[in-house]
Amino acid sequence: MKDSRPAEEDTAVRRRRGCTNCGGRFTTFERVQLRDLIVVKRDGRKAAFERDKLRRSLKIALQKRPVSDDQLDHMISGIVRQLENMGESEIKTTDIGEMVMESLSALDPVGFIRYASVYKDFKTPADFAAFVAKQTAEEDGEIGEPE
Repeated sequence: MKDSRPAEEDTAVRRRRGCTNCGGRFTTFERVQLRDLIVVKRDGRKAAFERDKLRRSLKIALQKRPVSDDQLDHMISGIVRQLENMGESEIKTTDIGEMVMESLSALDPVGFIRYASVYKDFKTPADFAAFVAKQTAEEDGEIGEPE
């Protein structure tokens, strides 16, 4: 048995299938991949882009937050589309991180701060406090650095 339907704003096909041997049911997603993306890490190493790795890191940042799996998948699909539309096959981790931060800030401010604490590699509580103060000032419409 097979049931197919569009998913993730028509950027993927969701298929529910049944195993003829054990009778178990499972779901697969088929997505169009415009190009193979290579991630260039800060130390120069290169690795294939892994959508699931991005999803895992976001799940950690959004743990116990009111963000549904559908919202998360929609956000990830948007980031992947942006990456593919850049026209480059090699993408720096900093570019990916900035896209994630921008998307997270709109989706969940607490998840954004959690992700930023790892991405920005805060060394001290003061680094964390300064970042939060800067974000708060930007949300309040203030310009410049917090005092």
